Amino acid sequence: MAVPPAAGTGLRMGTPQARWVLLATVLGSGVAMLDATVVNVALERIGADLDADFAGLQWTVNAYTLTLASLILLGGSLSDRYGRRRIFVVGVCWFALASLLCGLAPDIGTLVAARGLQGVGGALLTPGSLAIISASFSGTHRAAAVGAWSGLAGVAGAIGPFLGGWLVEWSWRAIFLVNLPLAVLVVAVAARHVPESRDPAAARQLDWTGTALVGAGLGALTYALTAAGDPAAGREVWLSGAAGVLALVAFIGVERRSRHPLVPPALFADRQFSAANAVTLFVYAALGSMFVLLVLQLQVVSGFSPLLAGTALLPVTVLMLLFSARVGALAQRIGPRALLTAGPLVATGGALLMLRIGPGASYLCDVLPAAVVFGAGLTLLVAPLTATVLDSAEDRHAGVASGVNNAVARAAGLLAVAVVPVVAGLGGDDYTDPTAFADGFRTALLVLAGLLAAGALIAVVFVRRPLGDGAPAPADRSGPGRVPPRTEPVTGS
Repeated sequence: MAVPPAAGTGLRMGTPQARWVLLATVLGSGVAMLDATVVNVALERIGADLDADFAGLQWTVNAYTLTLASLILLGGSLSDRYGRRRIFVVGVCWFALASLLCGLAPDIGTLVAARGLQGVGGALLTPGSLAIISASFSGTHRAAAVGAWSGLAGVAGAIGPFLGGWLVEWSWRAIFLVNLPLAVLVVAVAARHVPESRDPAAARQLDWTGTALVGAGLGALTYALTAAGDPAAGREVWLSGAAGVLALVAFIGVERRSRHPLVPPALFADRQFSAANAVTLFVYAALGSMFVLLVLQLQVVSGFSPLLAGTALLPVTVLMLLFSARVGALAQRIGPRALLTAGPLVATGGALLMLRIGPGASYLCDVLPAAVVFGAGLTLLVAPLTATVLDSAEDRHAGVASGVNNAVARAAGLLAVAVVPVVAGLGGDDYTDPTAFADGFRTALLVLAGLLAAGALIAVVFVRRPLGDGAPAPADRSGPGRVPPRTEPVTGS
């Protein structure tokens, strides 16, 4: 068996070893990305087969997002402390076993529970894939490897709608079972070719209290928002919502006092970092609901097949693949403010164009123009938003800053999938009634357009600094005795 090189030696792009590392990390993260893409396409078939109501479909999406958003920062900490390859492989195996449970689920309750377990696996493998690349490559080869990882991950996102739509036409269970052979390949390649690394400066203790509070807070709040649309819901909805809010408030207090916080409070002392995450909150809330409701509208109201419904937003992926790098370079030249303002506003126009999608809608005349405008807005937004988040944090906090932004995005989608249908009056068996669902979809689009416009307003008011002009950190900001994290080679598995 080949022995992986030590992480500190630095891999070079174009070598066989580098190709194997990219294959493992791209496939690992791609499995999670594909699953998130295709589940939305399968919701209508899942509901019909398992006799689920709309709340059951919401939880099929939200159970995964809830555990992923709650644990993704902990997953990064575990990777730094115990080894990035080790935790990555554990995450892939966990994800595969949970996928098997999803594929065999006899009822909606079992499926929701298995989806929650999938999110745990995703939280372990997602931070590790990019961390492995960062630790395995050095210098210009690291930048090239990150670019290759991003591009290939984008290709995986583009393939997802085609693969998912085709699999759903056969059986919705196949979208979960297809993960098993992919996971076997990832584990085999990682064990043989991926070097191990860890951060020797990582905190010796893990923030279990903070992790428990954020999970409990998001879970209770999501339950309350989802159940609020049920006429039979009573006092427990208000109690659950209040408990969720109190848990999240307690999480903030714990993070401020902790010596090893999941989220260093110093990050939010920078106004631009806070503003960028606020933009993320509003924009990704809109995206989370959009991707769920649109594919249902196309299947339930417009009569599209799962394959055609799944490819409806393919232009978004294509536009982002073609132009995101150029938009990122433009943000470096002119600053992020204009792009973070224009992007959500253009996406708002795309959301309003989707009001034309109804019974008998045409893909070319009704769906494609809306998808292109919506995709243009996201293309203007996503790269500058990521760059602003990372630019607003100290170098030693780059990893956790990215993790915080990822968690904010996923939590926003989680809460929006729970609350937007309630606001739009969707619930019960409405997803089986074209007239009721069409009415709710129109209301939801107006809500989502408002969220996108709010993101643009925050950007124009609070995002001020150009990229590369971050505020200097005070000399004692990291606290006594703290040093920037290093990556050192480790031996063994």
